Amino acid sequence: MGSLPPPLDLPSPPSKKPDHQHISENTLLSLFKAQQNHLNYFFQNLDLPQTLSFTETLLNSRGTIFFSGVGKSGFVAHKISQTLVSLGIRSSFLSPLDALHGDIGALSSADVLVLFSKSGSTEELLRLVPCAKAKGVYLIAVTSVSNNALANACDMNVHLPLERELCPFDLAPVTSTAIQMVFGDTVAIALMEARNLTKEQYAANHPAGRIGKSLIFKVKDVMKKQDELPICKEGDMIMDQLVELTSKGCGCLLVIDEEHHLLGTFTDGDLRRTLKASGEGIFKLTVGEMCNRKPRTIGPDAMAVEAMQKMESPPSPVQFLPVIDHQNILIGIVTLHGLVSAGL
Repeated sequence: MGSLPPPLDLPSPPSKKPDHQHISENTLLSLFKAQQNHLNYFFQNLDLPQTLSFTETLLNSRGTIFFSGVGKSGFVAHKISQTLVSLGIRSSFLSPLDALHGDIGALSSADVLVLFSKSGSTEELLRLVPCAKAKGVYLIAVTSVSNNALANACDMNVHLPLERELCPFDLAPVTSTAIQMVFGDTVAIALMEARNLTKEQYAANHPAGRIGKSLIFKVKDVMKKQDELPICKEGDMIMDQLVELTSKGCGCLLVIDEEHHLLGTFTDGDLRRTLKASGEGIFKLTVGEMCNRKPRTIGPDAMAVEAMQKMESPPSPVQFLPVIDHQNILIGIVTLHGLVSAGL
C-alpha cells in the first residue's frame, strides 16, 4: 500500500498591512452641515395642520396606540412606542410579521395603529393593513413618498418631507429615520404637555433610574437611623468617643441632650484640628467644648436631591447632614456616600 506524498511546501501569500485610513475634518463638517440642511428642509416643509390632526388623534385614543414598521423604521417605531409608555400612555410595538401569526389578536376597535415606512410600499405593512382593518383599528401611515400605496390604504397619512438621504447614493436611510425620530419624539412631548404630566408622575415611571430617584426618594428613604447613628453627649470626653466617631462610617459625632435634641456636630476634621491646636490637652476636652453648634441640617421629608445640593452649597461642602424634625429632635443622618450609593 503506497504512502501519501508529502504536502507541498507552498509559499504563503505576502501579508499586506492595511494603511491607516483618515477622514478629514472638513469632510466630516460638510456631512454634518448637509444633514442639518436636510433636517431644516423637513422642518420648513412639515404640514403642521396634518401633524396636529395626528397628534390629537393619539391624544384622544380610547385604546392602545400601536406602532409598527420594518427594518430601521421598525426600530424608530419601537423607540417612539417606548417613549409613550414612559410617559404613562398605553402604547406597544406590533411586529408586522408576528401580527400575521397571532399577535394581531391584541388589536381592538378602540386602538390606533401607526405604520412607519419611508416609501409606503413595505410589503409586510401592506399585508397587515386589511387584517388590522378587519379588527376595526384606526390606521395611520407615516411616510415620506407622495401618493404611496400604504397612505392610500390607511385612514390617515402624515407626510414627512424628505429632501434626500445623506448617503451619497441617496439609499441608506439615515436622514429619513432621523426625521421619523424627531417627528415621533416631538409628538410624544406634545402629548406629555397636553396630559399635564407632572415631574412626580414621570418619576413614578422611572423608579430605578437617576431621574426617578431624584424625584421620588426623600431624605427619610436614604438616611441612617437609630443604632446606625454616631451619637454622644456634650459632656463626653473627646478621646472616649473615638470608637463611636470612626466606627459608624459617617465621619462625625452627633451631639445630643437627654431628650435627643441636636446640639451640634463634631467631625474627624474637628478632631485633627483640635489635636493640632491642643496637643495633650485634648485628653481634658469634652465634645461639647469643641463641637460645631450651628451645623447644616435637613428634614426627613425633603427630597434626597435637595440634601445633596445642600451639602455642596457654599461656603464649603460637607459630607453629611443631621436629619431633625420640627422640634430639633435628631432622627437620622444622611451622608454624601449614602446618596451616591443610592444612585443620586
